[in-house]
Amino acid sequence: MKKDIIHVVGTMFFENDRLLIDKPRKRSTYQMVGGRVEDSDPSFLAAAIRECHEELGKDAIFDESKIKPVMDFEEIATSDPTQKIHMHIFQYEGILKGKLTTSEEIESFMWFGANDDRNILSNTLKNEIVPYAISKKLIK
Repeated sequence: MKKDIIHVVGTMFFENDRLLIDKPRKRSTYQMVGGRVEDSDPSFLAAAIRECHEELGKDAIFDESKIKPVMDFEEIATSDPTQKIHMHIFQYEGILKGKLTTSEEIESFMWFGANDDRNILSNTLKNEIVPYAISKKLIK
């Protein structure tokens, strides 16, 4: 039976030539801030904003109007090689302020640079996001 494509959002936050990534408690690799689009989300942007609030914690401060779409692509889900996902990628055009807070879902955060170990990354980060960020000189 053919599975429907799942829509997923991700938001890139940059600071000091590094990309913010997070480590979910249920996964062995780091991912970008984001997650699955829910039926209750009125748009992909709304889903990205919701995921930022959920994953960064209540003490993270960002201006929702500075979250801008930058690309989208399809790939195979890291967690299920039979599942296609459509990634909608956004970029925060500002500096994230406040404090990042871990949660039941998120174990830790990391600011990732171009020379850091890519083996800790999800396929999306490793194959799409980090090469994009390096090509645009967003991380060094």
